[in-house]
Amino acid sequence: MTAHRFPVAGWLLCCLALAGMPAVAADGVSEPARLAQAVQPQAQAAPAAPGASADAQAPEEPIGNVATVVGNATVTRNDAAIPLKVKDEIYLNDLVQTSAKSSLGITFNDATTFNLTANARITIDTFVYEDGGKNNAALFEVVKGTVAFVAASVAKTGDMKISTPTATLGIRGTSGVVEVPEDASATGRNNVAVKLYPDADGKVGRIEVDDRAGLRLGFLSQGASGFTIRAGAGGARFAAVPLTISPQQILRDQGFVRQVHSTQNLGRRVVNEHRAFRRANPGVVNPNRPNRSGQPGGLRPNGPQRQNNLQNRPGQQQQPGLPNRQGLNRQGLPQRAGSPAQPGVTGRSGLPPRPNLQQPNVQPQPGIRQGVPGPLRPGLQNRPALQRRPAAPARRLPREIR
Repeated sequence: MTAHRFPVAGWLLCCLALAGMPAVAADGVSEPARLAQAVQPQAQAAPAAPGASADAQAPEEPIGNVATVVGNATVTRNDAAIPLKVKDEIYLNDLVQTSAKSSLGITFNDATTFNLTANARITIDTFVYEDGGKNNAALFEVVKGTVAFVAASVAKTGDMKISTPTATLGIRGTSGVVEVPEDASATGRNNVAVKLYPDADGKVGRIEVDDRAGLRLGFLSQGASGFTIRAGAGGARFAAVPLTISPQQILRDQGFVRQVHSTQNLGRRVVNEHRAFRRANPGVVNPNRPNRSGQPGGLRPNGPQRQNNLQNRPGQQQQPGLPNRQGLNRQGLPQRAGSPAQPGVTGRSGLPPRPNLQQPNVQPQPGIRQGVPGPLRPGLQNRPALQRRPAAPARRLPREIR
């Protein structure tokens, strides 16, 4: 019995070693390794689609409202001209203009108000206002036409400017009229005119006149006074030339200023009503608000489809968007380089016979016949069966001697 213990123990150890080996699929990749390939990509965080953070932001707030409209006026926004009506919202970077025999009044959140006469055009380049804030700022560009204005909180607590083709005006809390001819330019004959008038309470503010490079040309501090901006000698530099205003022009300008003061009173109520409405109804969004992404209707293009990079197992149908593993085909697996053919061993359905994997440097063990096929275990390659050594004849014990 002692002589049989060692072969039997060796056979048991070999069987346990084979049972503990990981299952190997037809493509030579073990199941634990395959699971690692399938699980690892899912653990990686998918990249966020472009524009997701932008979509999560709150809608842009308006900076003013239309207070009055006579005739036809439009705003150019999202590359489209939109007709304006009373109480419509105004946003940053809007271009507003009036048609012939028309006028438009706009009041901004700080109560600054503009009145555009016929064939006028302005843009809102900058507007930052916070009640009680110290960084309030505004920049309005008068492109053409006659525009009356009355400044409010931004001019008194921050920096308000009006830009023209030839000069930049620093507004320090006052009312005024700006005239920009159709062909106003650095070399044109028609020049920009700037006029200062008292506010509704009779106070007179100040208008500082600079050229487009920021050099001071002069300032206005008296009511019914003005400058015309002309090219200097040789066209090297602009100059602010005092403007002689006729009584007829003063009467006309005073009518413009009274109109803008009246528009400011109406506009304050409109702005306050709309601000209260937005606070009470935060879910209501203006469909004509600016679309900064440039897509119609505020929709953004779909981001790239996520690729989860899960590899298909041989014999499985390919899922949409999941590429096959490189080197594997659905209709059959190519022979691996350097592997001899394995006759008589069939793979999975639809796959050609797999080569017999040789195990170099494995010496046959005494008493074990090689190459004898044994039963196939699920998920394991066919391995040589282990044969028992023929049982030795039982030893006859000597009879007991009596």
